[in-house]
Amino acid sequence: MFDNYIVNYIVIFIVLELFEVQWSRAKTLLGMLSRMYHIYEKSIFLFLLMQPTLYFSIFFMLLTNYNIYALILFSIKFIDIATKLMMMRQVFVQREVSKEMQLMLLTPLHWAMPYVGIALYPFFIYYALAA
Repeated sequence: MFDNYIVNYIVIFIVLELFEVQWSRAKTLLGMLSRMYHIYEKSIFLFLLMQPTLYFSIFFMLLTNYNIYALILFSIKFIDIATKLMMMRQVFVQREVSKEMQLMLLTPLHWAMPYVGIALYPFFIYYALAA
């Protein structure tokens, strides 16, 4: 059913995703953005290095010869990081946040919210390699 190499890629991705979840973990979205901005302030390159699943998705896209599922995985990761960067800029640099955004930033996150990627992304890896 599962080949060893498929399982290996899924396990590697899960470990990398757990790393990302752990360093950015917080009780609210504002807390997560604050932790990320602390790294970003030091260096944009350090911030991007702290996103190893982005590099994994680029490697994976090349490995699968631009399979549609690998492209979807990369696109989601890219949009995720771009959204975080735009939100950090809006909150910490421009300091222009609407009332709705303030409520969203201060609302407590469910404990499982940061782990959604761990449940979602392995399916893209499996389908990209099994196709």
